Amino acid sequence: MSKKSKKKDKAAYGSAVESTKQQSRADEESPKLGNKEYEAELFKLQVELVKLQDWVKKTGARIVILFEGRDAAGKGGIIKRILERVSPRVFRLVALPAPTERQKTQIYAQRYIEQLPAGGEVVIFDRSWYNRAGVEHVMGFCTEEEYKKFLKGCPIFENFLVNNGIILLKYWLDVSEREQHKRFLARIQDPSKRWKLSPMDLESHRRWYDYSRARDAMLAATDIPTAPWYVVPSDDKKRARLNCIADILSRIPYKEVPYTPPKLPGRQKAKGYQEPKQTHQVVPQRW
Repeated sequence: MSKKSKKKDKAAYGSAVESTKQQSRADEESPKLGNKEYEAELFKLQVELVKLQDWVKKTGARIVILFEGRDAAGKGGIIKRILERVSPRVFRLVALPAPTERQKTQIYAQRYIEQLPAGGEVVIFDRSWYNRAGVEHVMGFCTEEEYKKFLKGCPIFENFLVNNGIILLKYWLDVSEREQHKRFLARIQDPSKRWKLSPMDLESHRRWYDYSRARDAMLAATDIPTAPWYVVPSDDKKRARLNCIADILSRIPYKEVPYTPPKLPGRQKAKGYQEPKQTHQVVPQRW
């Protein structure tokens, strides 16, 4: 890549970041979104996700949606709301653990390629092959040469996916330094959320600016016309969820599949059947 191109990419991303900061400031100044309004809007979007699901099944479409962002940026919350009312046979979540010793000897993208969708599937990556450009690079889990090869080869890989008919959507959840700190403290104090705070999360809190530099380089190198990045301001969790799901729906050319409500058949006759006397253990009715 020429110096001129690098400057152009950096300027473009800088503009996007500034726009995100302005949006975050606007969100702070906006009145809080009430639970009633939020739930009503979320339900509408989830109904559309069901319509999308029907279209995917009918057309055999293959969709990949990947979510990246800092720890505590809100990826899990958005993914949970997407999956809440759809079938796990169509919408499949992929959240891979650290690679095994065998996987470390494979081509880097190999274990991700295995998870790509077949016809009629939507695969959601909670972190993806971009681990190499983020945590692996910052924490020294890959070499500098491996990192540079990834940034150079990733656009080629994603072009290959898109050219083979996969709809690829990439979302970066952008959380502010102050909000991430606040969420980390909440995880420490809440017994139900302690599992979310790993030693790697604590290190990412310390290395805020190392991760900032890695993010800037990653977005500049991999924001390509066929698979652009979409930045989601995520300090306001409710707005982030609604805005992101709405954006996903707007970028997939789905159409509503006509639905004919089925008629429930009548029950068969008992023909002498009687419920047996209960002999099994019953769960205590505490409520």
